[in-house]
Amino acid sequence: MKKVLAMLLCAAMLLGMVSLASAEGYSGDLKIWVAEAAVDFTKEQVEAFKAAHPEYAGMNVTVEAVGEGDAASKVITDVTAAADLFGFAQDQLARLVTAGALEEVEPGNAEIVKAENDAGSVGAVTLGEKMYAYPLTSDNGYFLYYDKSVVTDPSDLDAILADCEKAGKSFYFEMNSGWYQTAFFFGAGCQLTFETDNDGNLVKMNSTYASEEGVKALKAMIKLSKSPAFMNGSSFSTATNPGAIVDGTWDSTAAKEAFGDNYAAAKLPTVDGWQLGGFGGFKMLGVKPQEDEAKLGACDALAAYLSSEEVQLARYNALGWGPSNMKAQKSDAVQADVALAALADQLQYTIPQGQYPGEYWSLATGLGDDIIAKKYDNLDDAGLMDVLKTFETTCEGYLTK
Repeated sequence: MKKVLAMLLCAAMLLGMVSLASAEGYSGDLKIWVAEAAVDFTKEQVEAFKAAHPEYAGMNVTVEAVGEGDAASKVITDVTAAADLFGFAQDQLARLVTAGALEEVEPGNAEIVKAENDAGSVGAVTLGEKMYAYPLTSDNGYFLYYDKSVVTDPSDLDAILADCEKAGKSFYFEMNSGWYQTAFFFGAGCQLTFETDNDGNLVKMNSTYASEEGVKALKAMIKLSKSPAFMNGSSFSTATNPGAIVDGTWDSTAAKEAFGDNYAAAKLPTVDGWQLGGFGGFKMLGVKPQEDEAKLGACDALAAYLSSEEVQLARYNALGWGPSNMKAQKSDAVQADVALAALADQLQYTIPQGQYPGEYWSLATGLGDDIIAKKYDNLDDAGLMDVLKTFETTCEGYLTK
């Protein structure tokens, strides 16, 4: 949908984000969906935006709680009734584009997004050659939390397991999750990605799971499952007696409470000399297509503001969300954050989580369940290769027909 060209918003430029908006402004209604924890913060930022831009002072903005994980389903169910701006996770991008629920980012704003945000987040908001959303965070990945009175060497998995076993502590890793499972497969050198066309259809799979590297990863997971310290899981809410856990920034408060003065975090460990990898994840802000060009200009301007350097840093200070903006990432506060520092170290070994078919997650759960149930313990390399060939063939069957 063609946008109205507009004047440069000077205050937004000071915030590190230029937005094109309609010259006459907009004074109608606008609705935003964000995570419940971000509702009050977003309301405050909307008022700051309106104060900085008198042409939008009369705009009536409603902020409602809809989590990033639920946004796509709600938007797709009824695009017309959905919010005008909504936060969502990167794995929902293709579904939203296919449903016609996302406006392409205004070209001028897209150039600024590319220049000011890290490469992973820029890739995450891009489908084909088009950008469809504004990056908000680069903090949806996983790393290692550990009790430093228990774990003496967080850099090696065998050493971590030995320390946990000796102390009678548990090592938590969610083996039956397609998200966490990639730590082993990608770390061993495997690939599993899906390519989409500009309409969001899954048109090609790139996979090397059925390979020597895949067998190496599968054997490492089987070995982990045999440790007396191993527990399947990734949350402090269900962990009992943890010595270490693979988890994310959303659990940093719980980690601090669990480990107290012994709280520590690091990138994922190595396994037999190779580094565990995995997915990096991102939160983003989308704009729904609009019939009213003035309203569309307001949506673009507000989305640019809410994803700017200063607002990302303010969001970190208020909520602990890790910025995607590269200048915000270099702030003293972010650099001093133990969990975010560990994540930043780990992200160099990850790939952005792109678009995966829904069936993939169930298939991966089954693979992990079979490992935990010891179904593969007695298989030789050829048998394990057959398991991975079946996995790969099944995944390929999920492509858009």
